[in-house]
Amino acid sequence: MKTKIFRFFSLLTVCSFLFLGGCQSTPSPQGVTLKVQRVLSGQAVEVVNLQQSNSTSRVQLIGLSAPELRQRPWGETAKERLQEMIGDKPVLLESDLEPKDQFDRQLAYIWQDGKLLNEQLLKEGWALFRPRSLNRKYDRRLEHAQEYARVMGLGIWSPDQPLRIPPEQFRQQYR
Repeated sequence: MKTKIFRFFSLLTVCSFLFLGGCQSTPSPQGVTLKVQRVLSGQAVEVVNLQQSNSTSRVQLIGLSAPELRQRPWGETAKERLQEMIGDKPVLLESDLEPKDQFDRQLAYIWQDGKLLNEQLLKEGWALFRPRSLNRKYDRRLEHAQEYARVMGLGIWSPDQPLRIPPEQFRQQYR
């Protein structure tokens, strides 16, 4: 009974944050619109730059860490969900203060049809919120999305089959 009451109040708190956050106006995202050639994982895509003789570049989604593909079933599911969200439509890549990571991969928030896909992956429970040093533009939104998924028991937060090892730890163990 205490668990149900706690869950109810947690959900009420999350809904309050989402409501208050939704009342704030957010500027339209600014960036470049590109075609996704392929989804590499639940946190990375490869895009085609038509202006630069069809060159491709790898883009890491800012603010999240998705399970590794070998972390079954969550890694594959996160990748499939991102593929499903993107489909064949172009996406808008929005940079933040730090445009690339230490591996020279582009860092971006990915938008499609006015929806922040980084946030959607977190809200559905397919990734963990991970703030990046300087890239914090949407941290509150992303954190609220993760909290919603956690309270609702979605994806990796499922009480029946939770993700037991965070992706960062998994990578260190299996290198």
